[in-house]
Amino acid sequence: MHRALTTWGRAATGVGCALTAVLMTMAWSAAPPTAQAAAAATTVGVREGLVRGTAHHGYRTFDGIPYAAPPVGGLRWAPPRPAAPWPGVRDATRPASPCPQPAGEVPGGSTDEDCLHLNVTTPDGATPAQPRPVIVWLHGGGLTTGAAASYDAHRMATRGGVVVVTVDYRLGALGFLAHSGLPGSGTFGLADQQAALRWVRAEIGAFGGDAHNVTPAGESAGGYSVCAQLASPAAAGLFDRAIIQSGPCTGRPDRPFAPSSVPLSTARATGADLAAEVGCGSVRDTMACLRRVSVPRLLAAQGTDQQPAHSTPLLPRDPATAIATGRFRHVPVLIGGNHDEGNGWAAGIIQSGHPVTSETWPDAVGAFFPSPGQAKAIVHEYPVHRADGGPVFGAVIGDANFACPTARTGRLLAAQVPVWRYEFADEHAPPLTPGTPPFPLGAPHASELPYLFDLGGRPRDLTPAQHRLANAMIDYWTRFARTADPNGPSSPYWARQTVLSLAPDHVVPTRTTRLRHHCAFWDALR
Repeated sequence: MHRALTTWGRAATGVGCALTAVLMTMAWSAAPPTAQAAAAATTVGVREGLVRGTAHHGYRTFDGIPYAAPPVGGLRWAPPRPAAPWPGVRDATRPASPCPQPAGEVPGGSTDEDCLHLNVTTPDGATPAQPRPVIVWLHGGGLTTGAAASYDAHRMATRGGVVVVTVDYRLGALGFLAHSGLPGSGTFGLADQQAALRWVRAEIGAFGGDAHNVTPAGESAGGYSVCAQLASPAAAGLFDRAIIQSGPCTGRPDRPFAPSSVPLSTARATGADLAAEVGCGSVRDTMACLRRVSVPRLLAAQGTDQQPAHSTPLLPRDPATAIATGRFRHVPVLIGGNHDEGNGWAAGIIQSGHPVTSETWPDAVGAFFPSPGQAKAIVHEYPVHRADGGPVFGAVIGDANFACPTARTGRLLAAQVPVWRYEFADEHAPPLTPGTPPFPLGAPHASELPYLFDLGGRPRDLTPAQHRLANAMIDYWTRFARTADPNGPSSPYWARQTVLSLAPDHVVPTRTTRLRHHCAFWDALR
């Protein structure tokens, strides 16, 4: 989230990003595989050498495979370089370190810059002679936190018959610093993702993946990363379809909860502030000074969330502009969001000591929409009465930052490519944060993730009906990756141009009258 203009805004920045960071605090673990899982190992050859993974019941995993050289020393803030060959057989039975980040999803955080690794989960039966579609997962976390190892993809791999690759990429200032004269400014993390996609094209066949059928997918900042790759000329030829979850391509910096990009000039100004903060602002060789700064000091000085820079060689246009003008990679897209995206942030702000009542509501709105005219219009459009302040606040955050930008993105994409749209709407989705919220959260940001993955390898805490929904979602996602059409004989038909509502025992087209009305309001407020 970006810097807010009032105490309300500062509370939202701290609480909202803390929420994002702890959505899966229970998830990441670098623990070695269990004795049962490690009962048999398997070895695969890639360009740099041999890797030994782990055979499980029905699938194999290969963890911590380098896809690029460690971005350390002189390679800090440099485009990714090829990984060096290794002698013998590399152990790929446990995840490598996640990229540097503050404590949150990764307990204790990370300061290890040697982090450009990926993990492969492949179902039994996938062989070079019988390759399976490939899904490349880009994690969320505001481009500041997150880890590939948080996402155990074995259910997707085995039920859907796909190979899943989860990727660690540079985060925070180490991934998105911009500075004049620095090649790759503001886009190093996106360049890492492209390096991983190139690795997949070159190497995934050895794991039983189809190098000619690759689908990048991601949630939140990971979903926006997919948008950026759609808009990046450098990603041409690296993938064949795209899945975007809660990361609309038409995000804007003045809507601070959803990811967006900024002009290179803005990113450079942020980089100059960081350089001054760590004592490198007035030296002759700023970059040499910055490369000597310790990782903990950089993490302490960086912003809470990061934004990639556009007007750059890797990202010539803001993804919103690229999508609107048709200047993006024309591939089929599956895109959607959650019914109650904003409720988690609203709950966090309220729990931080900022109750939302009819009296405080104008101040709350004014913290995020400082224009008096805008704030007054929003208060009128979304009135607060008695005890409904939390859900109303959540609706404003969700509609302005996610639901309406996602609808706009879907319309713009559908004018050029096949698009399937969904809304995850399980009002009883398992909570992703501890404690009791001040109001029911419904289906907030990231609540669909346990339906697709075992977060951190822990079994999903779902009811039988929710398990059926999870299976249906995996079926839709993986059929889309296989054929560019999510439909099959065992699930309700998903029509193009129709938003499919995903809830237990209730997978049907959603009624969007309310959303159409509110999105017309937000479009007029642009």
